[in-house]
Amino acid sequence: MFDSLTDKLTSVFKKLRGYGRITESNINEALREVRLALLEADVHIKVVKEFLDKVKEKALGQEVLNSITPSQQFIKIVYEELVNVLGSYTAELDFSGKPPAVIMLVGLQGSGKTTQAAKLALFLRNKKRKPGLCCLDVYRPAAYEQLKKLSAQISIPFFEYEKGKKPVDIAKEAFVFADKNGLDTLILDTAGRLHIDEELMLELKQIRDNIKINEVLLVIDSMIGQEALSVADKFNQEVKLTGLILTKLDGDARGGAALSAKTVTGVPIKFIGVGEKLNALEVFHPDRMASRILGMGDVISLVEKAQEVVEKDKALELQKKLKKGTFTLEDFREQLRYVDKLGSFESIMKFIPGMNRLKNEVDWDKIEKDFKRMNAIIDSMTIKERRNPDIINGSRKRRIAMGSGTTVQEVNALLKNYFEAKRIFIQIKKKGEKNFLRGLGGLFK
Repeated sequence: MFDSLTDKLTSVFKKLRGYGRITESNINEALREVRLALLEADVHIKVVKEFLDKVKEKALGQEVLNSITPSQQFIKIVYEELVNVLGSYTAELDFSGKPPAVIMLVGLQGSGKTTQAAKLALFLRNKKRKPGLCCLDVYRPAAYEQLKKLSAQISIPFFEYEKGKKPVDIAKEAFVFADKNGLDTLILDTAGRLHIDEELMLELKQIRDNIKINEVLLVIDSMIGQEALSVADKFNQEVKLTGLILTKLDGDARGGAALSAKTVTGVPIKFIGVGEKLNALEVFHPDRMASRILGMGDVISLVEKAQEVVEKDKALELQKKLKKGTFTLEDFREQLRYVDKLGSFESIMKFIPGMNRLKNEVDWDKIEKDFKRMNAIIDSMTIKERRNPDIINGSRKRRIAMGSGTTVQEVNALLKNYFEAKRIFIQIKKKGEKNFLRGLGGLFK
């Protein structure tokens, strides 16, 4: 997501840093390149113009031109204005009033509403809420079955009903169902059309007018670019949207829809879909996204993702084992699985400041394959071997290699890395953490 724009902006900033001092001419040249980069990223022309006007006004001020680090001041201005374009603040969901709070998902057919409904339910459940799901799409039989199946997959209550009922009546019954079952949130998956029509909008208005709706979220496919903004604008005029969910941002290297949505529609982006898995839904943070677009990483989001997949008790247990130097290959395998849950290595690296420039220098596919091989090797070991790798002799290595589809050399390499890591942590224990880290610092002098 935003890869192309990030590359171009990084190039502009690099060129600015190369100047001895920044002049009005330098800034105008940089802004021309930024303009081109934004337009190529499919950002709305109105958004581009407003963004550049504000950046130019601030960049030509004495604070930048007379600064000791003018290029950094310019980047700071671009960052601040990018945050403003993306929405200025993180737009939270509204759960006010007596529960259950009702979230209605709307959008065109094929936008991914049904999947996003399940993703949102899982997200809220992980935030300690008690959500339930209901399908109001009575025109596409597969929609009901799909949402029912997804609900069962993630163990979320699903409101079942007999066919032949009107969506507005189903919504009323689902609300009573949620209230009786102690659910604090009800997510309604509404019907979509291939295009916006009067019948669709009338149905949505009837639902909105007959039960208390806290949120009306439009699900739009970011891959369709500017057309997505037109769709959002029309839905907003008819049913008064409270937020947007942008899907498939992981597949859109341009990201123009995300950069344009708030300014064009006036509606904040509340969530972004960043993958096909049901846990691939993120809260949209304008400041963090601006940082990622500018190649500055997003460590806070990475830490939050890690906290979601790593169990606190197990993390503390591993910490104790590392300090004692007693961690085993079983512990190592568990860490590999946590990394896998975080996503691909390439996607993880984008959260880390400065790593963006290495993306073309690293063979991420090879790294992914190496990790899978390590997993396979450890899986091919017996429990006794994983807990006590010292017993792994030549014949055991051959058996492990054959069972994992690898070579004895690869088994040796894994064991070597494991024993080296263990040796380092034993040294930490013996010398004391501070002395050991001080010693490490000497290696880089």
